[in-house]
Amino acid sequence: MAAGYLDILRARHAARLLAGTLVGRLPNGTAPIAIVLFTRAEGGGYTLAGALAAAYGLATAVGQPLLGRAVDLYGQPRVQLPAAVVSALGMVLLAVCGLGVLPLAYAAVIVAGLFTPPLEGGLRALWPSVLGREDRVHRAYAMDAVAQEVMFTLGPLLVTLLVALWSPAAALLVINALGVLGALWVVLSEPSRTWRSAPREAHWLGALRSPGLLALLGAFFFVGLALGSITVAGVAYADDHGRESVYGWLMAALGLGALIGGAVYGARQWAGAPERRLRGIVALLALGYLPLTLTPGVVTMTALAALAGVFLAPAIACSFLVVDRHAPRGTVTEAFSWLVTTFGVGAAAGTAVAGLAVELGGTAQGFAVAGAGGVAALLVLLATGKVLAAPVRTPEVVIGSENDRNGAAEPGFSSGHKA
Repeated sequence: MAAGYLDILRARHAARLLAGTLVGRLPNGTAPIAIVLFTRAEGGGYTLAGALAAAYGLATAVGQPLLGRAVDLYGQPRVQLPAAVVSALGMVLLAVCGLGVLPLAYAAVIVAGLFTPPLEGGLRALWPSVLGREDRVHRAYAMDAVAQEVMFTLGPLLVTLLVALWSPAAALLVINALGVLGALWVVLSEPSRTWRSAPREAHWLGALRSPGLLALLGAFFFVGLALGSITVAGVAYADDHGRESVYGWLMAALGLGALIGGAVYGARQWAGAPERRLRGIVALLALGYLPLTLTPGVVTMTALAALAGVFLAPAIACSFLVVDRHAPRGTVTEAFSWLVTTFGVGAAAGTAVAGLAVELGGTAQGFAVAGAGGVAALLVLLATGKVLAAPVRTPEVVIGSENDRNGAAEPGFSSGHKA
């Protein structure tokens, strides 16, 4: 298992790009918990916390595909770094001004979300040019999902640690400073500086003209809703048990489960269409969310959170392959950014719905939103099976990459740039 991942990390630039992207995405990955904890510390209720987190998520959802399209058109450095700086300044405004003027607080989180750099989609656009072979790119997608779960495991712990040592405002400032440094490390790398998207067909819908991509996005809206609802329900569970640290452990357990699941998933080659495999993984993901509604003691609940996370990273990694098979030519960053967007919209909806559910029915009802989201995601995949079974193209790895203007290609796999 480890040998395959080490082979990828030994490739030139791979470790730097992965590490820089993870650090650069830290503000986005920890924003829900940071905003919720900041709001609670400032005296706001769960509904306000959920609403601010939802505003951030919705703004991210709007910004990601727009910035992703800009990256495809103008390159990574000219978009990623300025966006990271503006996003960080939005969170600085929230930390400094607090909740005294609510319109200003909403404006701050909206700016932070709207300008969140599309580093996630950018990394997946770079993998084929850095790694070349089909099997290595497939494994990189899985490793990407696993590393993402490391961030989601350590991120909440880092935020809660910063809150405990200083304050929620300090946590916002530190996390976003790290995010700018991560983005800077990525865009100064050779692959990022020289990458260019393939020529694209002019179409106002861009990547969204693919029916298969739309079907996938519909399903992952509900996966995002499930995950977003756990953010708020987890805080309520921690409050019920009188310890703020319980929330960090629940989120860390969820991330640890996903890390384990993603590591196992990426360690082997999978036969058959990824669309069919994704349905099975999402079914297991939905099944894992349902026991959270039992809200048992802390030890058992932590174990259930770990179990609920096992199939998250495999679902994400498999979705990357589906995106690659259904994205139209020249829309690679935009297509992956739409996946992030849909996830963000779902997570924003989940935080808002779960916040209301907790205040009306208690903690168990907040976790029930997660179970419902998982089931809904499975139903979407089942209902759109025929659309997903007809990919736009058969992928092929771009050996020379889009950095190579000659564009030499090996038949059989693609970085997402050929229709």
